[in-house]
Amino acid sequence: MKLLKIFFLTALMSVVLTGNSSLGPANAQSTLSYEELLRGVEDRYSGSGFTARFDQISTLAAMDVSDKASGKVFMKQGGKMRWEYEKPETQIIITDGVDLWIYRPQDLQVMVGKAPNLFGDGKGIGFLSDIRQIRKYFNISLEPKGANPSYTLKLLPKKRRPDLADIRLSVEPETFLVEQIVTRNTYKDETRISLSDYRFGLHLNDSLFTFIIPKNVDILHLDEER
Repeated sequence: MKLLKIFFLTALMSVVLTGNSSLGPANAQSTLSYEELLRGVEDRYSGSGFTARFDQISTLAAMDVSDKASGKVFMKQGGKMRWEYEKPETQIIITDGVDLWIYRPQDLQVMVGKAPNLFGDGKGIGFLSDIRQIRKYFNISLEPKGANPSYTLKLLPKKRRPDLADIRLSVEPETFLVEQIVTRNTYKDETRISLSDYRFGLHLNDSLFTFIIPKNVDILHLDEER
């Protein structure tokens, strides 16, 4: 789990998407333009809230080591996110768009900080809690189409920084669902998140995105660790 912590603090640490279940399949067509694909993704993820299953692989290039994790994510407009890691160890990452909590019950530890420090300006994949951030914070292009039926959108941050080099979104063209998100930093470290079992159009209670710190746990301040 130490590797997962490193990735959260640098390349995003996971975390995504809000949706609209009323959107139907796209019209069948041989190719989609960049603008058609982007508009489809924006329409699909413009709703109030969603949940999904996620599988995450985080790789440190310099050490050639990887960690795997999986669990469930809850997303709501306004930058609200809740990541419930189930494997390999229990961990909960929660933000209300302002404050951030990372709870590790097996270590009796809570890390607290400010969400904008990790997810602000479209950092990592935090922009997916507000799909409008894609155009605001990234230069977007459509990767050449290969044999895979999915399309790939490449996102380059308009403001250069070492913790985020690029993001690639794999998009299913019939439904405009984002199937996979690959985030890389300038050191070529990579976080790959696959999303499945979506549930859109949900009215998620705001209490899901706040955290009451239990008694008798150690509290670490993320800002102080920098």
